[in-house]
Amino acid sequence: MADTAPTDGEDGRPLGRRAFLGLVAGGLSSLAWGGQALDLASQATRVLPESVRAAIPFGQGWRIYAVNPPYPAFDRATWRLRIDGLVERPVTLTYAQLLALPQASQKTDFHCVTGWSVDGVRWRGVRFRDLFALASPLPSARAIDFVSMEAPYVDSLTLGQALAPDAMLAHAMDGRPLARKHGAPARLVMPQMYGYKGVKWVQRLTFTSGVNDGYWEQRGYDRDAWVGGSNGR
Repeated sequence: MADTAPTDGEDGRPLGRRAFLGLVAGGLSSLAWGGQALDLASQATRVLPESVRAAIPFGQGWRIYAVNPPYPAFDRATWRLRIDGLVERPVTLTYAQLLALPQASQKTDFHCVTGWSVDGVRWRGVRFRDLFALASPLPSARAIDFVSMEAPYVDSLTLGQALAPDAMLAHAMDGRPLARKHGAPARLVMPQMYGYKGVKWVQRLTFTSGVNDGYWEQRGYDRDAWVGGSNGR
């Protein structure tokens, strides 16, 4: 599940008096700093006034998760992006070649399936139509597997989903190259779906004849992770 669990507090802020009073006013009588309670509190803050939400750390910062820590390390000189599978022309791109492709920028919200969000994330990267053009998918191609350097993390989108106007392979966030914890050198950005679809540390795109269940789908999560319309939400 991409970006879903707290780290050691590097993005956290102390809960001040104003935030505490806001929680009380919102009907939360206590906070337990466990994973499930934290997620419930994060969802509960959505009903509070914006002035109160601004003072509460839930949903204000990223909670980074890795299924096979430590985070993969990116070497600009040796990293390659492989595009293969059901294509006419398998392609291997260096980091410099990825940055030389037509670039797109957007500002979109990020939503975790556990209930927290990060608003207005500024992404920069490459649209999938431009990656498609390099490899030329075969008529039999129906989906893409996004393979992470963090084995065994992988997830899949249909070609139509990958061609959504706000889907991209991002290499920069908030005006800077992706940090290691956020998936450097490249990550899948699919704002219409929950964050576990946003594969980080991407090293391979494989065109397939059908959608395959990814890491979290194999553990019971929905294949189509539409925000507000899947996983019981």
